[in-house]
Amino acid sequence: MANYTAADIKALRERTGAGMMDVKKALDEAEGDSAKALEIIRVKGLQGVSKREDRAASDGLVAATVVADGDGEVGVLVEVNSETDFVAKNEVFGTLAQQVLDAAVASGATDIDALLEAPAEGTTVADLVNQTAATMGEKIVVRRVARVSGQKVATYLHRTAKDLPPQVGVLVATDAAGGEVARDVAMHIAAYSPTYLSREDVPEDVVANERRIAEETSRNEGKPEAALPKIIEGRMNGFYKETVLLDQPYARDPKVNVGKVVQEAGATVTGFARFRVGA
Repeated sequence: MANYTAADIKALRERTGAGMMDVKKALDEAEGDSAKALEIIRVKGLQGVSKREDRAASDGLVAATVVADGDGEVGVLVEVNSETDFVAKNEVFGTLAQQVLDAAVASGATDIDALLEAPAEGTTVADLVNQTAATMGEKIVVRRVARVSGQKVATYLHRTAKDLPPQVGVLVATDAAGGEVARDVAMHIAAYSPTYLSREDVPEDVVANERRIAEETSRNEGKPEAALPKIIEGRMNGFYKETVLLDQPYARDPKVNVGKVVQEAGATVTGFARFRVGA
């Protein structure tokens, strides 16, 4: 075990502005030699990391790709955040986001912890992010990753402003017949932001709570007791239309719902993911 004290950690943190865990790792690697640990911190671009930790990173971009996966496909979506849209538009930041996406695809990571530990450009994603943050002088965060598998997977990236990188990203998985309609559904999801795929996917406790709210609201409005069941069901249908993809009025033709559009195409949607930067 490396020979160093809490005072050594404190001194190196104050000197470099690096995070505590990064300092401890550097001291471990340097076997307690503070000078060597300082060099390790500098080489890894960890200086000033702790000074950026409390700053908000609410800008950035989303990136996505679809690759073959056995007899089907898998889509991968990542969100990488920066403090400002100025950095989000920077080529270096865009390159980092692509490297993070490539690491997510190669590693099969399904959560942030796994993605940050994944190999990337001869190091880990976490170290690569810290190095880029040090170079750009701004907090950078890999916020989310999603993987969606199916016989067919479509992706849609939406720019909320012409001079910005994509801010909204969507993956949609379907059966083989859904290839023709999947991108249109992805565009709908980008605009309408559903929470669940189908009514069956809504957790029972969420349904129970919404039903309770619908009943209490109706009673507070003085609705007739005999009419309550019908009124409550109507409000529950409204909840489903707002939050469930297949129940939502279709963006291109609100007279029909998404489920009907998919059914008429002879297709089945099996999963989706949607990220909006900062949301």
